[in-house]
Amino acid sequence: MSVYAVALAVTAVIALTIGDLGVLWRLSLFTEVNADAAATWPNVLILVLAGSVWAWALWQSLRGPLAGPPPELDRDARRLRVALYAAVASWLFYFLIPSWPWWVTVLNAVVMWVVVLLFHPVLTRNLKYADHLRGAGVLAYGGTAAVEVLDVLDRPMPGWLSWICGLAGLIWTVTILRAQRRDGRWRRATVLYGVASLLAPIGVGLASGLLVGAGNVYDAMSAANALMLIWLARSAHELADPRHQPAPPPPLPAQPPSPLPEQPSTP
Repeated sequence: MSVYAVALAVTAVIALTIGDLGVLWRLSLFTEVNADAAATWPNVLILVLAGSVWAWALWQSLRGPLAGPPPELDRDARRLRVALYAAVASWLFYFLIPSWPWWVTVLNAVVMWVVVLLFHPVLTRNLKYADHLRGAGVLAYGGTAAVEVLDVLDRPMPGWLSWICGLAGLIWTVTILRAQRRDGRWRRATVLYGVASLLAPIGVGLASGLLVGAGNVYDAMSAANALMLIWLARSAHELADPRHQPAPPPPLPAQPPSPLPEQPSTP
């Protein structure tokens, strides 16, 4: 993470010095540079902010759980934790392959589909209509994978199906975040990262509409992906949070020695 942050700062200075956004653009948005974007200080600032979100996401993902004895996890919690880490690993493809090919999209959707199935046994007591909500998550990620595969086979599906999958994914995510907030195993900040991942595209879209002179360097999906990565990683870390380890029972107070019985005196 430190190496990435230093590289981000160096490329920002280079962009302002020689007027070339190419390296900074690739490092922060992971795509080819927009030919219409000028190396102005607002554009450089926006790119640095986008890269800073990814740097923070890397640190949150790689730091691991807090030090200390982890709590005893049941089988469902252990499986969910493994699935969450697998989802984090699949999102890291974004660094290597910014424009995901179909197989990476399918891989990510399948891993998230497994997360959907494993989240519900862990949160059952805080979920109403759990079966219906599980169905929404399965539709969201299973449908996304199916659409990608059918598209590769030259059997495109109607465009509205992608909107249905997106809406189902939104419903599932909002419900899981609500259940996490009621559960004592996750911190409030973790839930807020999940909420921010849903709101980031809206906020960035509004900002890009207001600041039309910024050179079109806004990438809402990039910010949302980084925040989603943080939510998944923290959700996995905090399942093994030492604060959930039951405290040892306090030591029993020392008992004073019982007095010896008095011996009868001899006449």
